[in-house]
Amino acid sequence: MQLKIMPKKKCLSAGRVPLILFLCQMISALEVPLDHGEKAKLLEDLVQPPTITQQSPKDYIIDPRENIVIQCEAKGKPPPSFSWTRNGTHFDIDKDPLVTMKPGSGTLIINIMSEGKAETYEGVYQCTARNERGAAISNNIVVRPSRSPLWTKEKLEPITLQNGQPLVLPCRPPIGLPPAIIFWMDNSFQRLPQSERVSQGLNGDLYFSNVLPEDTREDYICYARFNHTQTIQQKQPISLKVISAKSSKERPPTFLTPEGNASRKEELRGNVLSLECIAEGLPTPLIYWIKEDGTLPANRTFYRNFQKTLQIIQVSEADSGNYQCIAKNTLGIIRHTISVTVKAAPYWIMAPRNLVLSPGEDGTLICRANGNPKPRISWLTNGVPTEIAPDDPSRRIDGDTIIFSNVQERSSAVYQCNASNEYGYLLANAFVNVLAELPRILTPANTLYQVIANRPAFLDCAFFGSPLPTIEWFKGAKGSALHEDIYVIHENGTLEIPVAQKDNSGTYTCVARNKLGVAKNEVHLEIKDPTRILKQPEYAVVQRGGRVSFECKVKHDHTLIATVTWLKDNGELPNDERFTVDKDHLVVTDVRDSDGGIYTCVANTTLDEVSASAVLSVVAPTPTPAPIYDVPSPPFDLELTDQLDKSVQLSWTPGDDNNSPITKFIIEYEDAMHEAGLWHHQAEVSGTQTTAQLKLSPYVNYSFRVMAENSIGRSLPSEASEQYQTKAAEPDKNPTAVEGLGSEPDNLVITWKPLNGFESNGPGLQYKVSWRQKDGDDEWTSVVVANVSKYIVSGTPTFVPYLIKVQALNVMGFAPEPAVVTGHSGEDLPMVAPGNVRVNVVNSTLAEVHWDPVPLKSIRGRLQGYRIYYWKAQSASQRNRRHLEKKILTFQGSKTHGMLPGLEPFSHYALNVRVVNGKGEGPASPDRAFSTPEGVPSAPSSLKIVNPTLDSLTLEWDPPSRPNGILTEYTLKYQPINSTHELGPLIDLKIPANKTRWTLKNLNFSTRYKFYFYAQTSVGPGSQITEEGVTTVDEGKMAMASRQVDIATQGWFIGLMCAVALLILILLIVCFIRRNKGGKYPVKEKEDAHADPEIQPMKEDDGTFGEYSDAEDHKPLKKGSRTPSDRTVKKEDSDDSLVDYGEGVNGQFNEDGSFIGQYSGKKEKEPAEGNESSEAPSPVNAMNSFV
Repeated sequence: MQLKIMPKKKCLSAGRVPLILFLCQMISALEVPLDHGEKAKLLEDLVQPPTITQQSPKDYIIDPRENIVIQCEAKGKPPPSFSWTRNGTHFDIDKDPLVTMKPGSGTLIINIMSEGKAETYEGVYQCTARNERGAAISNNIVVRPSRSPLWTKEKLEPITLQNGQPLVLPCRPPIGLPPAIIFWMDNSFQRLPQSERVSQGLNGDLYFSNVLPEDTREDYICYARFNHTQTIQQKQPISLKVISAKSSKERPPTFLTPEGNASRKEELRGNVLSLECIAEGLPTPLIYWIKEDGTLPANRTFYRNFQKTLQIIQVSEADSGNYQCIAKNTLGIIRHTISVTVKAAPYWIMAPRNLVLSPGEDGTLICRANGNPKPRISWLTNGVPTEIAPDDPSRRIDGDTIIFSNVQERSSAVYQCNASNEYGYLLANAFVNVLAELPRILTPANTLYQVIANRPAFLDCAFFGSPLPTIEWFKGAKGSALHEDIYVIHENGTLEIPVAQKDNSGTYTCVARNKLGVAKNEVHLEIKDPTRILKQPEYAVVQRGGRVSFECKVKHDHTLIATVTWLKDNGELPNDERFTVDKDHLVVTDVRDSDGGIYTCVANTTLDEVSASAVLSVVAPTPTPAPIYDVPSPPFDLELTDQLDKSVQLSWTPGDDNNSPITKFIIEYEDAMHEAGLWHHQAEVSGTQTTAQLKLSPYVNYSFRVMAENSIGRSLPSEASEQYQTKAAEPDKNPTAVEGLGSEPDNLVITWKPLNGFESNGPGLQYKVSWRQKDGDDEWTSVVVANVSKYIVSGTPTFVPYLIKVQALNVMGFAPEPAVVTGHSGEDLPMVAPGNVRVNVVNSTLAEVHWDPVPLKSIRGRLQGYRIYYWKAQSASQRNRRHLEKKILTFQGSKTHGMLPGLEPFSHYALNVRVVNGKGEGPASPDRAFSTPEGVPSAPSSLKIVNPTLDSLTLEWDPPSRPNGILTEYTLKYQPINSTHELGPLIDLKIPANKTRWTLKNLNFSTRYKFYFYAQTSVGPGSQITEEGVTTVDEGKMAMASRQVDIATQGWFIGLMCAVALLILILLIVCFIRRNKGGKYPVKEKEDAHADPEIQPMKEDDGTFGEYSDAEDHKPLKKGSRTPSDRTVKKEDSDDSLVDYGEGVNGQFNEDGSFIGQYSGKKEKEPAEGNESSEAPSPVNAMNSFV
């Protein structure tokens, strides 16, 4: 909803009464928003009569070389249909093949470039936009083709005159549409110089007050430039010969134009009034202007053409009267009186405004206009004069007002008010929309507002309804009482708490109520503690090479995150390791002279910012024993001598240097005329000088003071000298920082940094602002403005380069010619969406987008780049559950492709592309859908070992949280861990994807197992999860183990074991000797025949399995382990399988995971890393089992 009423504040004192804040609003211009946005979506079911939003100008001059485009845009709901009249009759565009109407719009496009003539379509056009609620009409658009006719052929005789005679060279340009711009040049296209003696009149003629021999030439050429068609026509050259006379007789002034002693001039209100007087005489007369019985308006009066033309901009009825131009030279004076009458085309006092009423309500449409003569007011209903429109009993017309009483839905219509007189007309559309709508609150529910304590808080409550709802605010869900004194509410529903305190935190309820119903909305307010600096950095004086520490202790609201930044002289800290920052301190070591300055601690949160500063002064190391050092005493006895316009000599007597030699004197000045009390730097001189020659500026009332400086610091200032004021002069510099940037599509905002009073050099400081299009042939347009820093040029084309210059002037004259800078008029939103959007899915998480660039002309501004909006497509149920989350990527410049990273695998996405300029985004391209392929899944969500027994363990798991595709199976790998933390053989199981529980049987009792578990899609395996479990203990076998320990302590057993060890050692030596002779150990031959890459190598020293590390999973296994360090058990590239070892019988697993296949025939396959076999243990392993 959009309330077109000026915000107005009302204050209510809560006292001890429960807070019920009433928003009482008059029925006013309430309009249903039809543009895109969240509020428009909430009101998309409401109807609204048509409204004309864009149309061509009333006087529409077209270029006959281009297609004719007559604009007519309108909004309404349902969207309006369009029709046209030409010269008062229906214009059937279907019968003319050259005329088309833009889709979804009423804009006409007449294709005359292929065939046809512009003159055929000259006439008066009017557009009508109509829907079920009424019809709106455009202005009468007078379409005329521009014309640039040629000069008529004429024979021009040479002109011969004596020195001193007056002369008028006629131009008489052809009459074009629009009128031509006239200027005089020579054959070389150089402009003819003009002055008080020679100048061009408003009619284009060239006037000579008196001719001189240097005026002799044969190429006085008048040119007419027709801007609309970008053509220039030239007159035949005129030849002038001036004969030198021995003496030219002087004469008093007489007027060349206008003739006689008096004339009349009529101008329309709002236009530029141009009055001209050109006189001849010898010597050349000067022109002056006065207004009889009045003064010329200071800010609207400008003099052109060497004072011969007086211009008053934005002329009004008050500017009517008699104006005198006075021509004067040494021989006489003459006057001419111009009687000026200012008439006025109609202008609005109060234009009618759209009216939204509910059935049974009353309302008024008011149409008030003024003009000279007084305009006549007439009303139309849906484009038809109200007198002949269908009767409406709820409507009564009273002059410039329509009064509605007890309206019904049939009363909805669009009314047109026409105010006209002999100088023009105004036409305004205003609709009456009768709606019966329950209140709706458009502010999002549960909006959270966070405000720093002691600052104002604003809680929004945008609303809509018909009748217009009243607004009530409650504190707390049940309207609990509040004890604050003052609350401020605004007519748009916003609640303002001028000084928010902690106890203002809580939930606020906005209630919109009309006779049809009630709507409520809750918002939340949190008041945060302000950020404070408890301990500020302090001023420090440190010797060179020393150390200094600045403390900055900050306290902030505990729910906000504060950041502390240190600055030096308002810039970043030097990139030097001598500067260190910790939580509360900045420490500088090995201090240098360059480290002196202002150090600032800045603490900020997302809601506020505070800062504190301290000065560091670096001094020379103190000698031992240390004398007392101090800053110098201030100088005294100041005297001004040799006082000239632009310089003066200042002398003084130094004060005591306090044991540190004075290195320099600093001289400052005060300008008592412009900046009293403010001292500025003037000059610095050596500490050995006691006089200084000072350069001065004009129009300044100077006072001077002097300060002495030594290695410790600067003295206090001396007493001020006597005052000395310099004379005024013209400015010697122009404004700086001149820029031209448009704030709207049809303007150019020229800004500059004004001169200060010191730089003005005299009274009456003003600025001459000049501009012209960079790529055109337009003359410079100039205005003189007061001492401001901005001027707005209206009616410019969109985003066109302009040349700009700003020149200072005062009563003494102009500053030097200023530099020319380039600016641009305002940008508008792009008109066209990127086309041919294509998506190339690179992989499951990355896609590449390509698009065609939009035409540069349609960007209507400076290209910033392209923006991709993309989102994950949702089903209907998902869209109801949560808000669609769109992501945005911006690609700078003119790129026509970009990458979308971070996509979710196995998902459906949609995207669109928009072009971005400095004004904002253009329209979106049509949504383009694409899908990402499957990826690998994430790790299973959980893995648990339950129900351990003597020989089995049961595993339970949850599927991966992100399957990233369709799961095909699970892979379980596990291996035992012995008492010395060494890993046993790795066993690999495949489990169907629909299982979440599996039991492993035939396990060893009282044994720890490590499990590696992961899921797979068709793409491959995902991340694994690991777990460990232990089978339960067999008490009988534990007793046997105890007895074995007792036997192991017997001497005979120890001897037997030593003999076995000696035997094994002899066997190993024999094997080693045979291998060196080229033979192969039979077991080695079998191993080579069936090499398994998953078998763990034995340690070279003792042949045991590789050690198992019971540290965290991310640590790599120790020597001998082939489990990868990235915590995944990788599938080895082995061609072997259990089938190879079963003589045609496939190895199988029970449903619970126990292996039921039988080894037979071939050598037994090692199932895991290591060279241990469960069927035939080696002697070394047999020994290990007894230990």
